[in-house]
Amino acid sequence: MKVIKRDGRAVDFDSGKIRTAISKANKEVRQKERATKEEVKEIVNYIQELDKKRILVEDIQDIIEQKLMELQKYELSKRYIVYRYTRALVRKQNTTDESILGLIRNENKELAEENSNKNTMLASTQRDYIAGEVSRDLTKRMLLPEKISKAHEEGVLHFHDADYFVQPIFNCCLINIGDMLDNGTVMNGKMIESPKSFQVACTVVTQIIAAVASNQYGGQSVDLKHLGKYLRKSYNKFKAEIEKKYKGKLKNSVIEDLAKDRLKAELKAGVQTIQYQINTLMTTNGQSPFVTLFLHLEENDPYIKENAMIIEEVLRQRYEGIKNEKGVYVTPAFPKLVYVLDEFNSLKGGKYDYLTKLAVKCSAKRMYPDYISAKKMRENYEGNVFSPMGCRSFLSPWKDENGNYKFEGRFNQGVVSINLPQIAIIADGDEEKFWKLLDERLELCKEALMCRHYALVGTTSDISPIHWQYGGIARLKKGEKIDKLLYGGYSSISLGYIGIYETTKLMKGVAHTNPEGHDFAIKVMKKLRETVDKWKEETNIGFALYGTPAESLCYRFARIDKEKFGTIKDVTDKGYYTNSYHVDVREKIDAFKKLEFESEFQKISTGGCISYVEIPNMNKNVEALETAVKFIYDNIQYAEFNTKSDYCHICGFDGEIIINKNNEWECPNCGNKDHNKMTVVRRTCGYLGENFWNVGKTKEIKQRVMHL
Repeated sequence: MKVIKRDGRAVDFDSGKIRTAISKANKEVRQKERATKEEVKEIVNYIQELDKKRILVEDIQDIIEQKLMELQKYELSKRYIVYRYTRALVRKQNTTDESILGLIRNENKELAEENSNKNTMLASTQRDYIAGEVSRDLTKRMLLPEKISKAHEEGVLHFHDADYFVQPIFNCCLINIGDMLDNGTVMNGKMIESPKSFQVACTVVTQIIAAVASNQYGGQSVDLKHLGKYLRKSYNKFKAEIEKKYKGKLKNSVIEDLAKDRLKAELKAGVQTIQYQINTLMTTNGQSPFVTLFLHLEENDPYIKENAMIIEEVLRQRYEGIKNEKGVYVTPAFPKLVYVLDEFNSLKGGKYDYLTKLAVKCSAKRMYPDYISAKKMRENYEGNVFSPMGCRSFLSPWKDENGNYKFEGRFNQGVVSINLPQIAIIADGDEEKFWKLLDERLELCKEALMCRHYALVGTTSDISPIHWQYGGIARLKKGEKIDKLLYGGYSSISLGYIGIYETTKLMKGVAHTNPEGHDFAIKVMKKLRETVDKWKEETNIGFALYGTPAESLCYRFARIDKEKFGTIKDVTDKGYYTNSYHVDVREKIDAFKKLEFESEFQKISTGGCISYVEIPNMNKNVEALETAVKFIYDNIQYAEFNTKSDYCHICGFDGEIIINKNNEWECPNCGNKDHNKMTVVRRTCGYLGENFWNVGKTKEIKQRVMHL
């Protein structure tokens, strides 16, 4: 018999612990009130004879109290209840010691794997995690209603980012970078005026990014189209300087060439500034800024020529990579790139197809950019094309007082995700029970999300001047409350969901790619969407349905449910749940059918959606990628390519490990042949964890990876 502890761990049943607990209570009562050894044995035997595979520790304690009462040991029962209550108080007083000490000793694996962008060995990162553990503890014990904390612990829902909940800060945003560059901003009490050149504009952008990242916990996105005018300013400045010095001495064509040469150098230096600054700056949460650059050309943009030049240089530098400490070019984790496909660059003979060809070449080598179809996005968002926030969530269309759509300068208040497979496990094929339980748990999610909302209500602009006073989000007065930005759909607040595939498998016996399973899955998705739309109408708050970028949550929910309900084929036996609406990785479906299938779900999950396809040997399959990109433009709003590559821990080589003439694995850069110092990397998450080698005829590398 396994006993399920309060933290979700499963341990062997130990009758000695029952004897110890009753013994301690025995010592505090009169002799005649004490339980005899035979009576204690009777209680233990009763519990064992229940013949359960699993039992909650709280249930064991309830049984002990009940049996003591049946034996008419009323005083002893009272003492046992007091003992149990005292133990509960001790647990509540401080639950952070072990997790913090484990972190410092580098023994806390759960934290180490929670965020692939944070190195828990670094002192600065450890400080952030230590503060996070304190916040998580306060959140669990004091800030959240007990039923929400309990639901989180039991895997009913996931209250994201509890390690930051103690502070009134939000998740992610679209920085209003155009306003901050054009009208200036303030950082650390210093005025930053509108830049006069491209190079300075790039530097200011990276400083804004670092300041914003230090005052929120999620990602941020920057639309690079706002830099086009500053590249033209640099060109005009260079040309004026050269004309002043050489007018009448050199031909106009030569002056033009000199100005273009200087501009080319400025362009390269400016983009390099963005790349190096983002990868070397450390925010207050111990990591590089989590930032996405939005690469989007608009036909009516007066600076489209300059913006095309900027996008081209960004892609060129990402293709080249950035040198690590060994001097080897590697793929930087940030900034993430999102490239927009439109009619003029969708590889159908358009003017800017050359940029898309470069983007595909870059994807083949460096995994980025991701791709957005402007055509499909306009269908889903009232004709608009805009960037996802850093966390890959999308805002709903919103108009200002002049009737103009506005996206930049908006944000997400926070996320709570629901565990759909757990509902299906409990329903056990009974649809009436499933829908009833889903309704109950959605109400619980709403209550948890309202906790997030109310944590921000009443916050003054002084909490983060870069966001609220100096243009990142707004230009409020000192001391002014941010409340008006929390209502009316200006900001979003997201319901995430995990495991449409597993839920469908449990309820219908087939995957959601099967016609019968598909109908049920769509019904579940529509139910989720109708619910958040109803909440939005009831509260005037921007509730949204969000295909959660789950990271370790897919594993957490599956682990909890396996401990609670045992091994279930195609559900808990895999060790993970499939993220949001995605097709399970083991389904036999080609990339094009997968994207086309998942596109239907993206239309419903407009608060956040991204689909992945995995393509082997991408660096040798550029033509195949171009075909896939054409397909994305016509068929799906948002997609990303994924593949496996090899990583050498000796020199940092990031590419394809070769098999030499002796049939040995070998790093082509440094000659390393030690299997234990090579890792398969799944670029979607950048996981660089433990290897599993199966040295057989094919010497295949097997590894645990994030199933996103």
